[in-house]
Amino acid sequence: MSPIQGVVFDIGNVLIRWDPQGFYDARIGPAARQALFADVPLEAANLAIDHGAPFYATIADLAAEHPAHADQIMVWHDEWLAMASPAIDASVQLMQRLQAQGMPCWALSNFGEETFDIAQEAYPFLADFDGRVISGHLGVAKPDPEIYEALEEASGLRGPALFFTDDRPENIAAAAARGWHTHLFHSPQGLADALHGLGLCVQG
Repeated sequence: MSPIQGVVFDIGNVLIRWDPQGFYDARIGPAARQALFADVPLEAANLAIDHGAPFYATIADLAAEHPAHADQIMVWHDEWLAMASPAIDASVQLMQRLQAQGMPCWALSNFGEETFDIAQEAYPFLADFDGRVISGHLGVAKPDPEIYEALEEASGLRGPALFFTDDRPENIAAAAARGWHTHLFHSPQGLADALHGLGLCVQG
């Protein structure tokens, strides 16, 4: 019998592709994208949004501070969903198979309040979690231990009862430090293999 009583998913690059750099590479070319990202702290602004800063105002203020790049900065707001696309269908299917077997599935993700609403409208499966801990709702983001503690409190599960998958090593390390089972996500098949290794059958 598997020791796992709850499976916890990151969202970006686990259930939904998140690739701002690739999006801008396709839009303006790699050289222009590298210059943009070097001149403008877009990723820092996104982290602030993940911590609960207002989406539009944060990006608009950044555009006002960098008028030479204002049009491309506003694209981060106006075409955000194109950067968070497409769904990783094979990962979504793993979540659905786990739930069909009665396994609770939780989201633990760095997301702004407004960007999560946009994503949930585009990807209805985000409403299907048994519970969600979203950084923008709490004002704290991975890998801060406080957000992991929030999931433990909400789920009633701790330590080896939890399995967590995320694409960022620092987020995995923070979960492992709490005794969770972890898997650094690279592909849906790798995740399926890790789940199978802990006694969870998710093969189609």
